[in-house]
Amino acid sequence: MGKINDMRAQRAKTWEQAKAFLDSRRNDKGILSAEDRTTYERMEEEIVDLGHEIERQERIEAFERELNAHVGSPITSRPDGAQKAEKKAGRASDEYRKAFWNHLRRRENAPELRNALQVGTDTEGGYLVPDEFEHTLVTALEEENLFRSIARIIQTASGDRKIPISASKGEAAWIDEEGTYPESDDSFGQVTISAYKLGTIIKVSEELINDSVFDIESYIATEFARRIGAKEEAAFFTGDGSGKPLGILAATGGAQIGVNAASATALNADEVIDLYYALRSPYRKNAVWVTNDATVKALRKLKDGNGQYIWQPSLTAGTPDTILSCPVKTSAYMPEIASGAKTLAFGDFSYYWIADRQGRTFKRLGELFAPTGQVGFLGSQRVDGRLILGEAVKVLQQKA
Repeated sequence: MGKINDMRAQRAKTWEQAKAFLDSRRNDKGILSAEDRTTYERMEEEIVDLGHEIERQERIEAFERELNAHVGSPITSRPDGAQKAEKKAGRASDEYRKAFWNHLRRRENAPELRNALQVGTDTEGGYLVPDEFEHTLVTALEEENLFRSIARIIQTASGDRKIPISASKGEAAWIDEEGTYPESDDSFGQVTISAYKLGTIIKVSEELINDSVFDIESYIATEFARRIGAKEEAAFFTGDGSGKPLGILAATGGAQIGVNAASATALNADEVIDLYYALRSPYRKNAVWVTNDATVKALRKLKDGNGQYIWQPSLTAGTPDTILSCPVKTSAYMPEIASGAKTLAFGDFSYYWIADRQGRTFKRLGELFAPTGQVGFLGSQRVDGRLILGEAVKVLQQKA
């Protein structure tokens, strides 16, 4: 933790130096010379690099805490009077977990192995992953996918799920003595969340599979999360709802436009503040900013009406950078500043619902890649996502 705090202090110090440099080197038009711009960009690059290193160190510390956690439990009764632990059944059982990984490691299926796998067979011949491994996969997906850390995740057992939405609210009214109560009903709409299939083939050499030292569980979880997480995140931002989730930036069914920027290639502090207040106050309590790394560079240079920079670096472990006291998240799938692009989103992203169809499946492809000495593992999941309430997220759109 001491190393992380030192890096945070160094990052904050570099930011103060960068601000002072900007203030002292801008000309009367607020523009830096080419040489000064290069110097400032070096400072900014150091801030970004330190931010990424802090995130890496925090993940390492989290892993170490998990690995060093005490896993035993104290004896609270006589051993001879202890009750037997409840035996896990189905996909949570030790037999199923052992059979699942034996199936992925080799082609031979002993009768007892096939019997154990019966509870996980799906209609396409793949096998549902063990419960504990699915938890590992879900955790890995959350780490690889920014959207899963800020959206609401629900589990669905069937293909479609209908969600009722309140389209308008009834109102109270002032009534004269013995007057008639006016009718004012709520109206409701409906949003349907489906389950779109997303899959990938992971190839591993036969030598690695047969090597008992090779941690195939960890490798598949990490690689599956990297590939699936990237595709998911892209769809959650820009998906068109055709064979994939409907993204937050969709013209219809996505976030509402809160501010239209005056420029196609820049934004200013007033526009960012306008976007903040374009979002209704109930949503601002849990709101976050989401933008591209390149846009953050532009945001760092903006000042409010009091001459204070609106972007502030994090000084405390576990807390993100902020704009107007709200956390800032970045994603490569948010558009960069360009004509007509939606470059900055602000809102309560828990109103974006991600529906996971329960059960991720894996299938071993033993013969397909045999000529190259490899074995393929086909992994798939069903998922959908969409913004349930459009007014919960606002975006800033550049001038076309």
